Amino acid sequence: MSERIAVYPGSFDPVTNGHLDIIGRGTQIFDRVVVGVLANSAKEPLFTTDERIHLLRQAIGEDPRVRVTSFEGLTVDFAREVGATAIVRGLRALSDFESEFQLALMNRRLYPEVNTVFLMTSFSNVFVSSSIIKEVCRLGGDVDALAPATSVTAMKRKYGIDRGER
Repeated sequence: MSERIAVYPGSFDPVTNGHLDIIGRGTQIFDRVVVGVLANSAKEPLFTTDERIHLLRQAIGEDPRVRVTSFEGLTVDFAREVGATAIVRGLRALSDFESEFQLALMNRRLYPEVNTVFLMTSFSNVFVSSSIIKEVCRLGGDVDALAPATSVTAMKRKYGIDRGER
């Protein structure tokens, strides 16, 4: 039997507890999960691609079932390159479903051998997104319970927020 490999693509700017939840549950279904950090030059992320990879690796630790790397271009090309048969995506709310469904159908059209697997987020992460966490952190709010400590520290550093403030 061949190894079941899934890719989990995203910007991960920064990694959140919601992302880690999806990665962890992905490893319960697949033999290996390849986390693909999208290096999209059209976007202006808070963290560089290398910084996002570093933050993910710190948050995941030494799990041999998970590999973190970057990619550019189409997710299906990335999936094909790593030998994946599935693309893992997390869904927080019904509003996520429409756009994710469209992407899944296009990916299926481009690469019929790959399936998209949707995982519902845990209830504690329903409202968690990288963009919301960045905004709350930038404005001095407490995001400690929503992202790994390494992500929170890195955001505070980027925003020039002293750890002793607030």
